[in-house]
Amino acid sequence: MDASGPGFRWDIPARYNVGVDVCDRWGAAEPERPAILEVAADGAVATTTFGRLRTDSNRLAGALAAHGVAPGDRVAVLLPQSAAVMVAHAAAYKLGAVALPLAGLFGPEALAYRLADSGARACITDAAGLAKLDPIRGRLPDLALLVSVDGAAGDALSLADLLAGAAPDFAARDTGPDDPALMIYTSGTTGQAKGALHGHRVLLGHMPGFDRMHAFPPRSGDLMWTPSDWAWAGGLLNVLMPSLRHGVPVVARAARFEADAAFRLIERLRITNAFLAPTALRMLRTIATPRERYDLSSLRNVASAGEALGADTYRWVKDALGLSVGEAYGQTECNLVLSAAPAEGVGRA
Repeated sequence: MDASGPGFRWDIPARYNVGVDVCDRWGAAEPERPAILEVAADGAVATTTFGRLRTDSNRLAGALAAHGVAPGDRVAVLLPQSAAVMVAHAAAYKLGAVALPLAGLFGPEALAYRLADSGARACITDAAGLAKLDPIRGRLPDLALLVSVDGAAGDALSLADLLAGAAPDFAARDTGPDDPALMIYTSGTTGQAKGALHGHRVLLGHMPGFDRMHAFPPRSGDLMWTPSDWAWAGGLLNVLMPSLRHGVPVVARAARFEADAAFRLIERLRITNAFLAPTALRMLRTIATPRERYDLSSLRNVASAGEALGADTYRWVKDALGLSVGEAYGQTECNLVLSAAPAEGVGRA
């Protein structure tokens, strides 16, 4: 899809599965290509390749199907940034199920509402998620399957055991671009949060705006990072999945956002593209003269969305980091409606 001229149009294929597109194209062509760099609390970095994403999502899709999850069922994903998030999403998409991302900041009541309202049949989570689900489990009659990345506990099955016992190949469902794939709940600004249901084509719809705000097409050596929860439309659809579709690896770091740690992460991993909400950018401003304290020479683009950026923050990024912010606007129901492309400048329509 070429968004460079007035004749631009989205090229939506008649048959399309977003899980296959994100994981399997690169997984087949370059299985050893890095996909997700997971930074542990002690700083250790574990790399998950596209080949691993492909086989693990195949295994999980088969395991979910074997435990009764069917096309159209809601599969909740309640996990911090990690390779398991993409494995869970891709497995749901390949199965023809609907992925339901849930933010880690949600408490039991917020989770109970979304899980009950969506009729979620399965939830892939961790020990912290299980602790939140335990007091509300009796109110969720549709939730038949729990899977934990931290091992079996109670009636929750171990993700590692499921993957080990499943086949590495899975015939992805032959989905159309409008078939349901993803349900993200709104913030509930004017009332109860509502589930916005997107088809597989949602990723293709994001690509032109994504490319603009991140100064793409990608370059060799690009590395993407956002501290935003991948359960948010911004983290999932403006960073994780579009980057992987381009073959650009993404940094996963579940630790709390702090300005010094963020700059050190960029310096250490040579991050090239960062998606930082305005609140995060304002936190970075607490570090005076960051380019004198850290080697930020790898950083070539900063994108932002989620709230008003403000002229002061925009100017600070320009002065302190030497970059113009690629700003975007969107909603959960229709994300990335507008995006700025400072690298291209302003021209005639």
